[in-house]
Amino acid sequence: MDPDTRRKMKDKFGLRQDIFREFLAEFLGIFMLILFGCGSVAQTVLSRGTMGELLTIHFGFTLGVMIAVYISGGVSDALMEFTNGEFAITGVNATANIFASYPAKHLSVLNGFGDQVIATGALILSILAITDRKNIGAPRGMEPLCIGLIILAIGVSMGFNCGYPINPARDLSPRIFTAVAGWGMDVFRAGGCWWWIPVAGPMVGGALGAGVYFLFTELHQPEAEKQEGNNVQDKYEMVTEN
Repeated sequence: MDPDTRRKMKDKFGLRQDIFREFLAEFLGIFMLILFGCGSVAQTVLSRGTMGELLTIHFGFTLGVMIAVYISGGVSDALMEFTNGEFAITGVNATANIFASYPAKHLSVLNGFGDQVIATGALILSILAITDRKNIGAPRGMEPLCIGLIILAIGVSMGFNCGYPINPARDLSPRIFTAVAGWGMDVFRAGGCWWWIPVAGPMVGGALGAGVYFLFTELHQPEAEKQEGNNVQDKYEMVTEN
């Protein structure tokens, strides 16, 4: 597309309100997160482990988060063959867990809530450290990759209990989809009404992680004018110009 046509389309169709631009960016970002993340789960479950494993799921969500951050800064025939048309929530042929999280058999409601609080708190604390310009931080432009690696770390260290949803948008919307797409309202009753934990736990954990980072690190950082001549961030910025 030539520049003149692109400019005319932007003038005619481009959104002027920030709230609408942000909505579209967040929508597309979450779509890509679910596409790569849940897609990796679907490939592993529907192939019965022959085309994926737990580590590939971790990588799927890691890359999904990375792409989602860069962007915002379906059920296939295989499902019918796998389930013989019966959409199960529990058991060996369960497929609802492709889309949303469910607790392992050993996990109680209280421990599940704690799991989500701790995992989300660790995520938010790490993100604050990565984006803190008064700290070492991450090289400019590398923040999405670093955040994706945080998700990978959470997955390989805390994914045993319930698959680390750590985000209401990642868990609740796909769960609503499964409720209306054939799995029924049992998706909200399964696991002792587990559905609210990936919603409430991350909210509490996010606030807790932010508070811990503030009290332990940000509160004690010197003021900006006292850091002149000793800006550690400059040493780690990527060279993007010749």
